Amino acid sequence: MQNITEIEDLIKLISKLPGLGPKSAKRIVLKLINNRNELIKPMAKALAEVYKNISRCKICGTLKPTSVDCNYNNCKIIEKKYDKICVVENISDQWSIESSSIYKGYFHILGGTISSAGHRKEDLLINSLVERVNKDNIEEVILATSATVEGQTTAYYIQDSLKKTNVKITKLAQGLPVGGEIENLDDGTLFSAFKNRSKLNSNSG
Repeated sequence: MQNITEIEDLIKLISKLPGLGPKSAKRIVLKLINNRNELIKPMAKALAEVYKNISRCKICGTLKPTSVDCNYNNCKIIEKKYDKICVVENISDQWSIESSSIYKGYFHILGGTISSAGHRKEDLLINSLVERVNKDNIEEVILATSATVEGQTTAYYIQDSLKKTNVKITKLAQGLPVGGEIENLDDGTLFSAFKNRSKLNSNSG
């Protein structure tokens, strides 16, 4: 393969995407180059628009237009009011649950887990979750973190952080396999996990 800097750089970038390695990245780059008018030009425009106009909310963690200003007292992303918050690790988990139509309520995206690479408790949106519970009259917090060691550690820390509130805390139960990640579960498994979620005692200790 010719040593063309632009192509090499693009291959390296694409190979960083989930599920893609150097070989897959090379095939994708060749596909793009061979279809530059149909793929590269509109893709470059779409990526530029996303970079410019889409950001992550610093309060709830979900994606939003950069022009939308959200605060604890006025969420402009979701106009309908709910009394539940489902806490997930990543936006991909939120999308999986939304596509199943199992759950109707707010989401809170942490942005990772406590023990995952590069993340500390301070890096996650746990403090803003407590603020939302206190300000939005939330009756239930559903912990939908993955059934991994990191996910369960994060869930325990959130439970402890909410112990001074009167909110009901539940966690996904049956149907969620040990070591399982939310985004990889099918709709039937998610339905079972939500339907059979169990209550946690947040006021102990």
